[in-house]
Amino acid sequence: MLLHLINIYIYIYIYIYICSLIIIIILVFGQIREARPKVTLVVRMAASVANYDYIVDWEFQTDGLIRVKVGLSGILMVKGTSYVHMNQVNQQENLFGTLLSENVIGVIHDHYIAFYLDMDVDGSNNSFVKVNIERSNNPPKVSPRRSYLKAVKNVAKTERDAQIKLKLYDPAEFHVINPSKETRVGNPVGYKVVASGTAASLLDLDDPPQKRGAFTNNQIWVTPYNQKEQWAGGLFVYQSQGDDTLAVWSNRNRPIENKDIVLWYTLGFHHVPCQEDFPIMPTVSSSFDLKPVNFFESNPILNIPPNVEKDLPICNAAASA
Repeated sequence: MLLHLINIYIYIYIYIYICSLIIIIILVFGQIREARPKVTLVVRMAASVANYDYIVDWEFQTDGLIRVKVGLSGILMVKGTSYVHMNQVNQQENLFGTLLSENVIGVIHDHYIAFYLDMDVDGSNNSFVKVNIERSNNPPKVSPRRSYLKAVKNVAKTERDAQIKLKLYDPAEFHVINPSKETRVGNPVGYKVVASGTAASLLDLDDPPQKRGAFTNNQIWVTPYNQKEQWAGGLFVYQSQGDDTLAVWSNRNRPIENKDIVLWYTLGFHHVPCQEDFPIMPTVSSSFDLKPVNFFESNPILNIPPNVEKDLPICNAAASA
């Protein structure tokens, strides 16, 4: 039985190899001479907040993907010190930062940007779906394969169901779907949040800054649309006692299935300064994606006219003086 399966695998690999070789020959010697460009429209915003500069790029791509990039730069946050060299610092002493120059310490700190995403995927009534990627084990002697992957979909009924802490070893996808709109094969149309490098706050939950910034307790939140709930840290952040934040709204645990909902995504950075950051910090970047998931019937780039040879620019050498 095992030998028979091995032979089948060998035949499959040979078949794939031959097909790949045929495709390469056609591409090299045949008449296929086309490519479809992937064009990106970039909408940029730059904001100066205290001594830092934030550059936010919204990239709208022809395949339907929306990429949000955040770049951090500006003048580093520092504090004064009597130290001019690390040999003056007691090994047991915590500087809460890095000695960057004589009498200057760069303070360890965090940056968080909360994105308010009123999705409205093909209509206003949407649902949030957490798609857990799980391992399923095969019974003994059924197959040479011991395990495979499966996707388990869970529709969030209330706000607390949609409070998400990202975990590397508990992988999941996060979809916003319109349950009343389907593709021709029956999948609900949707978009998903593709998380990238982010950070989670390490402060005590009762620490005053954390009470005001409680939206950093999770990386993803989903709330029903409310015109008065647009600022994750509340309307007056610096005067807040933490009683008017995204965390307070979400803990009301309102129903969110098949409702007009808002998805909140928190992009974060931990910053341990180094000497290269002083005095002007090189740009540090991170991003996340909003990616179509069964929103189109097929790859939308296939509907774009291909570039042909006559469309390409012709470069001529400049005349010598």
